[in-house]
Amino acid sequence: MSLFSKPKDGNGSSNGLMIDLHEVHKFYKTPVGDFHALKSIDLAINPGEFVSIIGKSGSGKSTLLNMITGIDRPTTGKVFVNGQAVHGLNENRMARWRGKNLGIVFQFFQLLPTISVIENIMLPMDFCRTYPMREREKRALDLLAMVELADHAYKLPTALSGGQQQRVAIARALANDPPVIIADEPTGNLDSKTAESVFAMFNRLVAQGKTIIIVTHDSGLAKQTHRTALIVDGEIVNEYVSEAMPTLTQEQVWQATQKAQRLNYESGTMILTEGANAESCYIVTKGMVEVILPREDQSDVIALQLGPGKVFGEMGFFHDRRRKASVRASERGPVEVLAISYDDLDQLLIQSEATREALHQMARKREADGLALRGAKP
Repeated sequence: MSLFSKPKDGNGSSNGLMIDLHEVHKFYKTPVGDFHALKSIDLAINPGEFVSIIGKSGSGKSTLLNMITGIDRPTTGKVFVNGQAVHGLNENRMARWRGKNLGIVFQFFQLLPTISVIENIMLPMDFCRTYPMREREKRALDLLAMVELADHAYKLPTALSGGQQQRVAIARALANDPPVIIADEPTGNLDSKTAESVFAMFNRLVAQGKTIIIVTHDSGLAKQTHRTALIVDGEIVNEYVSEAMPTLTQEQVWQATQKAQRLNYESGTMILTEGANAESCYIVTKGMVEVILPREDQSDVIALQLGPGKVFGEMGFFHDRRRKASVRASERGPVEVLAISYDDLDQLLIQSEATREALHQMARKREADGLALRGAKP
């Protein structure tokens, strides 16, 4: 039998999400006035997702984690975790709720140095009384076996290496079988080999149904998660910009997001018309769009269907700024896109030749595919 349970239907908030933040703002009072630490944060995470949060020091990463864990409360906005309105819990209920629903892995382990490894793991069970007393030691030993440290159960934490202590911290975070694991720079003090092994452990936990959020400064590790949220100056940068243009730096992704215009279209609405003047490149952020090619004496053909994180309109940027195809919102539902003007895109691509080349290759391939679908030779 697994040490962990799979997420059950209805575990998330009313819309099925495990974590759901709505319009979260956080202000801190300072001698020089209010400091706006988080600005209009919307974040939705499904059960079983592995999400990384990246950003520079002081960007708001830790404040965001504090909102999710209930360590701090939003000034305005709502936070739901596993169906619970965290922002509405009082202090007495918060600690017990946190112990049962969240496993927190700290950068500096935070193991109690004067008690044994196994006692460190049993403490959360003792606090929340989630398992009968007679079962707690066995469960702790099973968790230590999972992290390959059962032989060290009765040692003090100080007798273990940094990597071993971090694995104990992960086992402790799993003590009450919480649905969500939060890890703040979990590999920051580990060598690269040990960091990779810890990351592999997180992947195994996700496969067993856990929802995991990590804060990391390592963009290489972040790319191994399902999704990455970049936070800059208290705002989450649209993740689909970096997905659409993965060769951009964090700063360039931020620039692109700041310059982009958010547009919404009802299902079936025409977004671009072939032959019209082109002024912008688009990134799909919600819904699905269809790239349509007319064929002489035949019905139009849907050449492509593009979902979140995909680009369209790039062909006009490289081909005399004229539309080469028509694009409409799918009949399945409404669509949201980010529109970046060609002038702004040009300034961005001056900073990233790798992104320019990637978009140019995409434009060439789509042009060739389009000609083939029309029955012509490229």
